[in-house]
Parts: sequence; structure tokens; C-alpha cells
Amino acid sequence: MLPLALSSSCETSLWTRMRPHLIAPLTATLLALSACGDGGGAILTPGDDDDNPPPPDCTATTCGEVRIALTDADGDFLSYTVDVVSIRLERSNGDDAHVLPTRQRVDFADLADVSEFASVEAIPNGTYERAFVRLDFTDADVSVEVDGVPAPAEVVDASGDALEVVDLEIELDAANPVVIASDVPALLQLDFDLEASHEVNLNTTPVTATAAPFLVATIEPVDTREFRVRGPLVSVDEGAGSYVVNIRPFNHETAEHGEFTVLTMPDTACELDGDELEVADCLAALADLPDDTPTVAHGVYDVVAREFTANRVLAGESVPGAEFDTAIGVVAARNGNVLSMQGGTVIRRNGSVVFAQGNIEVTVDSGTDVTRDGGSPRPLAIDDLSVGQRIQAFGDASSSNFNPTLDASGLGGRVRQHLTELTGTVVSAVTGEVRLSLFSIDGRDPQFFDFDRTGTSLITEADPQDYQLDTGTLDVGGFDDDEGIAAFGFIAPFGSAPPDFEAESLVDFDDLRALLGIGWGFNGTEAPFLLMGQNGFVIDVTNVDLGARQFLEIGPAIFDITSDLPEPITVEPPADGPQLYAIARGLEVEMFSDFGDFATRVNGLLNGGSNMRSFTARGAFDPDTTMLAANYLAISFTTP
Repeated sequence: MLPLALSSSCETSLWTRMRPHLIAPLTATLLALSACGDGGGAILTPGDDDDNPPPPDCTATTCGEVRIALTDADGDFLSYTVDVVSIRLERSNGDDAHVLPTRQRVDFADLADVSEFASVEAIPNGTYERAFVRLDFTDADVSVEVDGVPAPAEVVDASGDALEVVDLEIELDAANPVVIASDVPALLQLDFDLEASHEVNLNTTPVTATAAPFLVATIEPVDTREFRVRGPLVSVDEGAGSYVVNIRPFNHETAEHGEFTVLTMPDTACELDGDELEVADCLAALADLPDDTPTVAHGVYDVVAREFTANRVLAGESVPGAEFDTAIGVVAARNGNVLSMQGGTVIRRNGSVVFAQGNIEVTVDSGTDVTRDGGSPRPLAIDDLSVGQRIQAFGDASSSNFNPTLDASGLGGRVRQHLTELTGTVVSAVTGEVRLSLFSIDGRDPQFFDFDRTGTSLITEADPQDYQLDTGTLDVGGFDDDEGIAAFGFIAPFGSAPPDFEAESLVDFDDLRALLGIGWGFNGTEAPFLLMGQNGFVIDVTNVDLGARQFLEIGPAIFDITSDLPEPITVEPPADGPQLYAIARGLEVEMFSDFGDFATRVNGLLNGGSNMRSFTARGAFDPDTTMLAANYLAISFTTP
């Protein structure tokens, strides 16, 4: 297991780095892969009339299907909403195909743990080698956390000017282009890497996020994450255990982006109009509903079989914004029947979606229905809604976009509990119980939560320094004191602690993907490595050009690579599994799936006069060898 400090000599520096990171983004350390170069990005005038032209004339033999999914590599943003104006693919002969029928407003921070299918388009058969994405930041809505409170951030280019419209060109991996053929659906996942795309400065008002948007593209996702499909119902096949929707992504009111089949399993959880149903009953009920009934499905996409299977389905009034206004966030305090969230997303029946940066108060009463993702082994009531729980509340929202209220009381009002993540270090672990010193509750700093009245008495109220998890029959024998872990589950009922949390799974930090972030400033460096070759890079941690961005992050634990590690960190490809490597210069990105080819290109650019500005890698870290097996790596260069 990975200890939080690699040696006693670095324990103090490690702990002083972790707490500020949980409160807010690392000030001026998220150096964009190309934030400071080439004028900070191309500023264009939108041409919406031509951005999404009519689809081509297709027949069963001349066209095939491409499925476009959008996701995000996590960054320190509470919300990051921009307009995706258009996406098009290009063949080597210059012919192109537009694959996003309508402009979409997307909160990429919401996609940190999920990929959303944005469209299913029939396009001419052939091999597509490039992708072009147009993003419009004119009305961007971006929030970060400062001292526990959401704060607005302005997205700017390297000159400090507000970012407007940016065109990005992605050269797909030569070994893995998008191949379109009749009756063989293809997947293209576009990943907006927020971590690699920004330098955040908390010392300005408003906070500034210097950006050069960095997108990567792959036909095979490099990490396992949930997929989401949204759209109105088209048809149901009870015998096959499936239904078909017309994709309507990102809370859009009217878009219809192609038909898509959702498969179910016997244990697929289903909630329809607030009622939890067995999957067979759910499909039967769906078959009786109008074709335009809203649905949302979360599940797994099998790249080989080209099938999506839902592990949970929401339909009808259970879909946010369908019949009720909805507020989504983490309960930071509870006073009687009023739940308070410090910031959250509000989805209204009129189609508007906002991230409210103030306090959201949700009122519940004995008439409020309470449900849980995946179902619950016992009936739930409002007493099950406690501090730290991530929720989705349905009711009537006020008009405010900053400090809205939502009335979820009475007939029709309800609250759904979402799986909540804790991170922290083990205080003690015995069969049936783990006690943690918390780092975060669903990504937020626990010191800003009000745990009053969470316990059976004043002395049993939840204590973030000694937070008690009911682990049931989970194996806790491998967890040592002071070891870092993540726990997934649900907060215990209000006023019932201890325990404070009902854990459904536990994950050691060893099993979490590590993030390595390095930056060398505006001009970059010509010598970022001590050694480099076809099999890996050894980072030169003594390089005088190193900036403030020089960290290794595992869960909430942050290591300064120049002082907290016993040896210079080595970055190598993993032994197996999909790999994705990217190089950015300006607004052009090159993709690779082979580390050797990627390393050759990196070496060529360094020898050709380009300096390396930043280096972002994700993968499994081995503390004994200080080696990161990176299945994802993104590097930014200057242009000579």
C-alpha cells in the first residue's frame, strides 16, 4: 500500500500541501499545455449557419454509424460550462462529415467520472484521420472553490483577454483512425482535459483561468468509466430486454441526435416517475408510455461488442427537469427540514441549467419521497438525508440563479441519494468498522461542513478527524493506520451517528490513478529529462526552469516531485492495456497509441528547436521504484 508520506522526513511538507489543495485549486500551478503560446488560441467569429450542415445522403451501403461521446479528464473546477458549436471528422482526401447536429452547452466538470453520448450520426464510409472541434467561450460559466465556497472564474487567453471562439484540430492516431463501414458502428471519445488546459490564479478578482483548450481523441477509452445516454423514448422490446431512445444530450430541450439502443440486465435498477421497479416491470411500464417520455441511462459501453448496457435507468418524472425543477449537490448542513448545499446545479422545467454559486436551500417534509441510486434494502425517509450526502432534489425552485431555494415537500417532492465518495487516512480498521481522518467529502473540504445534530448526542456528532464507517462484511484487513483510502457509499441517517457512513466499497490509494503535473513556464525547457528513450522518461527534478506545477497527486495526497520522492520520477508505458498519448503545439494536437512512436516524436521536437512547456501523465504509481506506468500522457511544446 502507498503511505501518505514516502519517508518521515517529507511528512510535514506533504501534509501542508494536501489541505490547501482540498480547499481550492493549486494557485498558479495548473499550467496549460499551451496556455501561454501562440497568442493563447485562435479567436474566431462564429459561423453557426455553416457549423452544422444537413447530413449527407446515405444508403445502407454508402454510410456507416459513428457514435460520439464527450468526457473530461478531471480538473479543479466545480463547474465548467461552454458551448460545443460543432464537431467534424475529415478524411485524407479532404472530405469531411459533421457529427454534432446542434450546438450543445456542456458542463465538462460534470463529465469528470462519466462519458456522455452526444450523437449517433450516419456518415460516408471511409477512414477519418482528423477531428475538428469548435468551442465558444463567449458565455462560459466557470466556478472554482475558494475557502470552501464556490467562486466565479473568468477564462482568458495568454494575453489576459476573455476567450471567445476557439477551433481545435486533432490528428488522430495513425494506427487507430476512425473507420466507418456499413453496419459496424464506430466510437470516438473526445476528452477535454481540464487539468492539462488551465493555469488557475486565485489571487485575482474574479479568479482567472488562463486556457488553451486541450482535447484528445480516442476510439478506445483508456480508463474504465461510466457512460450516460439521455433522450426521449422511441420504442421498447420487452423480449430483448432493451429500449431505443433518440439521443438528446446535456439537458438540451429539443435535440434529436440519432437513435440508440439501451440494453438492460436482470439487476438493472429502474426508477420511473419516482417509483422503483424491477427491470421487467420497468420495461413493461415504459412500453405503455408515450414515445417522447424522457429517459436517462447510466451503464457500461462494450467497445468490442459495440453495445451499451444500463446498470440504472431513470424515466418520466424521475429525469431531472422533466416535470420538476431539480437541484444537485452535496448537503453541507441541515437545520430541521432544510438541507443546505454550498453551490450546486439547478435544472429547471423551462430548460435552463445553471451552477448556483451561493447557498441552495432544499425544504423537505414527511411527504417527501426518498430513493437511492441502485435501490435500498430498506424503506427510506427524510431522516436518511444527512450532512455530506450527495443528493438530487425534485420540486419547485425559486427564480434566483445564485441563492435559489427548492421546495421538495409535499406530494411529488422527492430526493434521490447518489453514491458519495470519501477520501482520508485510516485512524483504525477492525472488522465491521473503519475510522478515517477525512480529506474530502465528494471532493469538498469537510472543514466547511456543519455536522451539528448528526449524532445521537452532542458527543457523538460526526467528527471529520474521526469519521466512523460501517463497513459491514467488507474486507478491511489490508488497511493500515495512516494509510490513504477512498470509500464509496451513503451517509448514515441524520441524528443517528455513529456510524457516520454506510460503506459499499473501499479502495486503497494504490489502486487509484496517479496524476503527474509538471510545468516549465512560458518559454519551456530544452532539457526536461535526465534520460529519455523508447521505453520511458526520467524527469530532471533539478531543472532550473521548473515552475510551481511539479506535483504527483494520488487521491487527495500531493507530493512535490522535487522534495517528497526519494528518486527522480520515471514515466514508462504500462505492461498492457489501452494507451493514449498526445502532443500539443498551439491549437493542434497529435495522437499516439504506441509509446515508442510518441517518444520518437517528442525527441524529434526537442531536437528540432521546440521547448517542452508542460507534462501531464496519469497511471499507476509504484512508490518503491518511483515509477509511473502512464497509460495517458499529454505534452505541450513551444513552436520554434
